[in-house]
Amino acid sequence: MQRIIDAGARATKDGGMFLVVMGVSGSGKSTVGAALAAALDWPFLDADDFHPAANVAKMAAGTPLTDDDRAPWLDRLAATMHDILAGGGHGVLACSALKAAYRERLARAGDVRFVYLEGDAKTIAARLAGRKHEYMPSSLLASQFATLEPPTDALAVDVRLGVDAQVARIRQHFALT
Repeated sequence: MQRIIDAGARATKDGGMFLVVMGVSGSGKSTVGAALAAALDWPFLDADDFHPAANVAKMAAGTPLTDDDRAPWLDRLAATMHDILAGGGHGVLACSALKAAYRERLARAGDVRFVYLEGDAKTIAARLAGRKHEYMPSSLLASQFATLEPPTDALAVDVRLGVDAQVARIRQHFALT
């Protein structure tokens, strides 16, 4: 299932880069993103930490977010990434970024590259069954897949690979040693 699309990505020595590890809930964004950031010694941001209280309450109640709900959240993420990039820094963001419009909004921050953790509904549902998330119930998985617009300009990595293998693949693709 590993599909690789060359996005022309290479790290630059003179400017910062942000890698956005994206996918549906349960794909491993936070786990892989944190491991990647640790391996690169880059800051790690989890988009879940940036949701306003109203979004958290809505999701905790099992109600999917709307585009209007997500807009200020995405703008806050993009502004944070922009500030880091403007200072020449790098970073890794774990964020669902399910729609192309959301990714475009995040990409306004500067040099932003996307890594799509790709998996089928059965694999992801099995993962969600084994975890408890603070406010993201597994009942929202169907809405996540319904919203998902798989990227055509991202590195796609199969979620069935181990975390270390995923991190190695991402580092190799983006020439991050």
